Amino acid sequence: MKIEMLSGKVAVITGAGSGFGREFARIAAAEGMALVLVDVQADALAETVAELDGTDILHRTLDVTDGDAMETLAADTFARFGSVNLLFNNAGVGCTGLMWEATTRDWEWVLGVNLWGTIHGVRTFVPRMLATAKADPDYRGRVINTASMAGLIDPPLMGPYNVAKHAVVSLSETLHQDLSLVTDQIGCSVLCPSWVATGIAKSHRNRPHDDPTRTRAAALGGAMVEKAIASAKVSADDVARLTFDAIAHDRFWVLPHPQAVEGVRERADALLAGGAPADPYAAIPHVRQQLVAALRAP
Repeated sequence: MKIEMLSGKVAVITGAGSGFGREFARIAAAEGMALVLVDVQADALAETVAELDGTDILHRTLDVTDGDAMETLAADTFARFGSVNLLFNNAGVGCTGLMWEATTRDWEWVLGVNLWGTIHGVRTFVPRMLATAKADPDYRGRVINTASMAGLIDPPLMGPYNVAKHAVVSLSETLHQDLSLVTDQIGCSVLCPSWVATGIAKSHRNRPHDDPTRTRAAALGGAMVEKAIASAKVSADDVARLTFDAIAHDRFWVLPHPQAVEGVRERADALLAGGAPADPYAAIPHVRQQLVAALRAP
């Protein structure tokens, strides 16, 4: 969908209160789109809405894990605007630690937001987008799912997050294939960034129940994530602009960190050779050494 075609169209963005979601909203508003903005954090969402004063906005504070709430959102969106052209399934959270130490609630929360939030976005909005396409041969739409490089490789101490993001990549690839069978008017993209300065390291602030797992490994993983985010050279604005460029050029993969794709190649090589998964710290062995020493200490 060419950028010049966006004016007057409609974008739905989950996780719009911060990070990629806020940057998607800024670009979409600048292009003259009407917006449907969603976030579980009311004050953060209000800041985004206030910044975009003058834009036609429907905003809703809701939890994307709530399928009924997402169904209502879709119905209300089409009742107000009559159409949706860009659907950003973007809300995301993370937790760290050794996989077997993650609690049931850790798994439910991370899979609920990252995976089920995307599932609910697809199942509630895509049928309505398909109906619009059937009625209007000039209609064009696109679904953009936020996954991660953690959906293509598997760094340690991030088990639930890795699992959720791999599932989002699979969902997106399958959605691309399924859509191609029934329409040429709706496409799909999947966003797979590496470390970017967003608020995901503090996503536990919106956790609906008990505190996240507090183990030695969880603390180590959390500290690593915060350090990686603090030193990130690619900004959320950079990622959002690359995403809109992918939309304009009908690209499925959005890979803001091309150097990180080497890890995908190493994973594929290990798979084809029948070997163990590649060591994500092969190029920085001192990090692995530090983790092993810390986790094996009495």
